[in-house]
Amino acid sequence: MPKTEYWQWYVEQFAPTEAHHHAIEETYYAGRTEFQHVAVIRTPVFGKMLVLDGDTQSSQADERIYHESLVHPALAALDRRDEVLILGGGEGATLREVLRRPDVARCTMVDIDGQVVDLSKRFLPEWGDGAFEDPRARVIIGDALAFLREDRESYAAIISDLTEPLEDSPSNPLFCEDVFVDIKRRLAPGGVYVLQASTAGFHNMRLHAKMARTLRRHYRFVRSFFTHVPAFDNDWAFLACSDAVDLAGLEAARIDAYVAGLRGENYFYDAETHRRIFSLPLYLRRELAKDGDVF
Repeated sequence: MPKTEYWQWYVEQFAPTEAHHHAIEETYYAGRTEFQHVAVIRTPVFGKMLVLDGDTQSSQADERIYHESLVHPALAALDRRDEVLILGGGEGATLREVLRRPDVARCTMVDIDGQVVDLSKRFLPEWGDGAFEDPRARVIIGDALAFLREDRESYAAIISDLTEPLEDSPSNPLFCEDVFVDIKRRLAPGGVYVLQASTAGFHNMRLHAKMARTLRRHYRFVRSFFTHVPAFDNDWAFLACSDAVDLAGLEAARIDAYVAGLRGENYFYDAETHRRIFSLPLYLRRELAKDGDVF
């Protein structure tokens, strides 16, 4: 392969001693909002990318792997999907995936950073694919913490598409015992709470295990699942929480029927993929079984 020279690179740390370099073909935006640093760039391999505080949030080439994993196992488990709540999700892709189900009557999305939403509409319209204009979408620019405290609606599914709860992240206050209690209060009987839950890589899976230990205090079923997301250069984990349904045990026929009811074709998720992403390696199962810190 011929060597190509690039003058600019986006470098993301995989670990304190490891890094992933992305050549930048074009920078659409780079700056700081009230809450975080934001960049929208284009790279040769992954296409357009959204970067927040130096961390890749999604890429054009593989964002459907992440967003289909976050949304569809949870919605497939439900008998009713009339009201859905998304916490975060500024790009609009999580909203897009939820609204692919015709039986969703309304999807409320709450994101604190309106500038990220506006930048995504401008530079990443493929992510939303018209979801922001769907009459079933209710988009609220505001603090999800305040929304959870003040809102009185019930939701069949609550989907947390927030950034990782690192100390300098605007989502950090949303990962604590009190907030998890507020989320469960908003969940309808039989509902599912699903969240992106940090990495499942062997070298940095401790945060994911801490999140799982905390949520096991609140729900009968708390299931980890994960998949490799190439743009993240890591195995990315999720948690599905419910008192009514164990997502790891969903039958293939149920998933097939659910997928058949989606508008458009899936890229990643189906019944076979479901079995794979809920089949955890031994090292991760051992980490999840340990006693340890909670939020």
